[in-house]
Amino acid sequence: MRRPERLAEALKEEIAEVVGFELDDPRLGLITVTDVEVTSDLRDAKVFVLVRGTEEEINGAFTALEKASGYIRRQVALDLDLRHTPHLHFTRDTAEENAARIGELLEAIKPGEEAESLE
Repeated sequence: MRRPERLAEALKEEIAEVVGFELDDPRLGLITVTDVEVTSDLRDAKVFVLVRGTEEEINGAFTALEKASGYIRRQVALDLDLRHTPHLHFTRDTAEENAARIGELLEAIKPGEEAESLE
C-alpha cells in the first residue's frame, strides 16, 4: 500500500475519533467520516462526510466542521505523530443519496418495458 493510501486510512480513523469523541458541538452528532483521499504530495486531504438530517442540519454540521478544522488537524497531527499534516477539506458524501435515487429509478422501470429517459 502506498503512503498516501496508508495516511488516508489513518486520517479517516483519527478524524472520526476526534469528531465523535473530542468535539462538543451538537451540530456534529449525525456525522460519519466515510472516506479520505490524500494528494500524492501529502499536502491536502479531502474528507468525505455523510451527514444525516435536514439541509439546515447538514449546513450546520459543515459550518461546525470548518470552525473546528484547525483543532481537528492539530489533534490528528499529535495523535498520529505527523510532522506535516495535510490541510483538511470537508466535502459531503452523496453516495448514499445517489444509491437511493438509483433504486427509485430502477423501481420505476416496470419489467418488460424499455427504459426511457428518466429525469
